[in-house]
Amino acid sequence: MRDVKTWVLAGLIGIGAFLANGAKADVLTVAGGCFWCVEADFEKLPGVRGVVSGYTGGTVDNPTYKQVTRGGTGHYEAVQIDFNPARISREVLLEKFLRSVDPTDAGGQFCDRGDSYRTAIFVSNAGEKAAAEAAISKAQGALGKKVVTPVLKAARFYPAEDYHQDYYKGKNLVVTRFGPIKQSKAYKKYRDACGRDARVKQLWGNAAAFVN
Repeated sequence: MRDVKTWVLAGLIGIGAFLANGAKADVLTVAGGCFWCVEADFEKLPGVRGVVSGYTGGTVDNPTYKQVTRGGTGHYEAVQIDFNPARISREVLLEKFLRSVDPTDAGGQFCDRGDSYRTAIFVSNAGEKAAAEAAISKAQGALGKKVVTPVLKAARFYPAEDYHQDYYKGKNLVVTRFGPIKQSKAYKKYRDACGRDARVKQLWGNAAAFVN
């Protein structure tokens, strides 16, 4: 599996190349329940250069997965989406994000319950805040239901442990109740069993993002 430090260094080199060519890169940080799933969804999009799974919004430095999921650190499971705004806009990403989760659920997402699995959009300035609020207002109008996804001030983002990065396409064997199976297959079984895509399609219908 890809080493996070290698990924970051490659990303920095890539950003430099984009800047040299006159097109800048940008970052959107969101929490949408299981970060494996959000990463898998957004890495499919043209214009997205990469996605990192991690933790943000909490009070503990360098949190671990075990600490975050146990609760008490205040962190969300989140992702940072590195994108080229010349190819895909923040507004499109926000629209797809809200239509790939259940933004009416304040207690977690799908089968994953608890504070670390809540949805959120993190912003760094007034322009990002306005874009997030506009996307939420539009989603709320489309659903006819209250959207509880908050817009929060960006906090320090900690990349998750190496084994969480690109989990959805990992080739290592993992032990599950089905026996030892390839990581990518275990991810698919988890996603199906958790009911993520079924709930998104039920909620959003034809407007659902990333659902076949």
